[in-house]
Amino acid sequence: MNLALRSVSLMRRFTQALPTLTIAFLAGMLTVLAFAPFHLWWLAPLSLSVLFRTWLKNPTQRGVTGFAFGLGLFLFGVHWIYISLHDHGEMPAVLAGLALLGFSTFIALMPALAGIGSKHLGKHPTYLTAIFALPACWTLIEWSRTWFCTGFPWLGLGYSQVPDSPLAGWIPILGVYGPSLLCAMCAGAIAHLSLNIKNSQAWMKLVVMVVCVYGSGSLLQQIHWTKTSGEPLSVAILQGNISQDDKFDPEHIYEGMQRYASLAQSNHSKLIVMPESALPLLLADVPAEYMNGLRDIAIRNQGDLLLGVFDEPTPGQIHNTMISLGLSPTQHYQKHHLVPFGEFIPLESILGPVMGFILKIPIGSQSFGPLGQGVMKVAGQKIGMDICYEDAFGEEIITALPEASLLINVSNDAWFGTAMGPEQHLQMAQARALETGRPMVRATSTGVSAFIGADGQIIQRAPKGEIAVIERTIQGRQGSTPFIQQGNLIVVVLSLLGCLISAGINQKHSAQITQD
Repeated sequence: MNLALRSVSLMRRFTQALPTLTIAFLAGMLTVLAFAPFHLWWLAPLSLSVLFRTWLKNPTQRGVTGFAFGLGLFLFGVHWIYISLHDHGEMPAVLAGLALLGFSTFIALMPALAGIGSKHLGKHPTYLTAIFALPACWTLIEWSRTWFCTGFPWLGLGYSQVPDSPLAGWIPILGVYGPSLLCAMCAGAIAHLSLNIKNSQAWMKLVVMVVCVYGSGSLLQQIHWTKTSGEPLSVAILQGNISQDDKFDPEHIYEGMQRYASLAQSNHSKLIVMPESALPLLLADVPAEYMNGLRDIAIRNQGDLLLGVFDEPTPGQIHNTMISLGLSPTQHYQKHHLVPFGEFIPLESILGPVMGFILKIPIGSQSFGPLGQGVMKVAGQKIGMDICYEDAFGEEIITALPEASLLINVSNDAWFGTAMGPEQHLQMAQARALETGRPMVRATSTGVSAFIGADGQIIQRAPKGEIAVIERTIQGRQGSTPFIQQGNLIVVVLSLLGCLISAGINQKHSAQITQD
């Protein structure tokens, strides 16, 4: 009888909360439009303010509304995972759809935790709760996604502000989570105003918040944290446009090798950059005459060539590798941050047989390269190299800085399809350029290949889904941004201070209510 009554009570509460949950879910979906390829950066604080308004209005539902918001955000924002699993991994459509739903559900627990945390820090709908407790919890949870379960920082709110929002001016100081915090503070002010629409002080507080946050960001954009260094370098990016379905097909591997050799042969840039796994072979299986031919091209150009290939320096230890060929001594960079279930299988002895049956991932059991491998010294520059997914982790990129004068990211974004995934990934690379004050060269198999300036702006990009060679003269840079020196420490400390301030204010406010 008691169980039945509890079930009825729970159902009644869910029915009452359903309109609020629907609004939060739709607000999460809407937030995706703030990111690439839509770039409606101003939408981020507005859509988040919808969630914060529900948190201020009904603190007891912060967990479930945070979950609903996160579910809308991730289901819509990372739907390309379905493409990776079904279209290229050959997972049955139903299973791929369930995997996307399950993953989105799991990641949506993070915004739910932000809501639950903020309830304990500031349950009263005051202005200070809105601009301290809610943003601080939101930002800390976003940051925790960089390391929790190996990390999935995709769709962190700060990325939506890259590169055109005034908040991008804060990125060299605070990193990409600085704009997340500031954007959330503005969202909190908007949410507070929506509950006090006739209060002139609420209007004034919002105006002051927006002017201070966005005005200071605009001023910071005028600061050049790094300066040019060394001689200009001619760089060519080769985009072979080998489809993911053909890339690892033995019948097409030779065709891909010849295409990249031909593109390199016709180019005379001092540094030639090929994408991740341009040669989908083990290095030992690549014909010596082919490698010598690429080396000869680089030497002819008085420079070097960077080639993506797989290497097995130790039996059974396969590394996703970039190798240099040319005038400089041969150097290797091994990918450190691997993608779970794409490049390695967690608990492989248990999950490996199951995943191997339902998901076809070529070379899906790779080994981790060491963190902090230093720079690659090629073509007169010191290169901070990273492969694919690694450019989502700003604190890992800065391990090569301030020594590196230029950043290079190589990727195989064919896994993501042609819609939002590659554009979102490009936006993350733009954030890395801003954080470090370094230009970024980005070479991908099918797009988006691009040259990115030290200000995060795209200088030149190749069309998606086409064979392309883009060439540019790049100027390396030296010096340090505050982010290079401190990483995410500053924004984490600021968020923790926001939590402490909120806890003190909440305790004082509760005491006053008790006395009254």
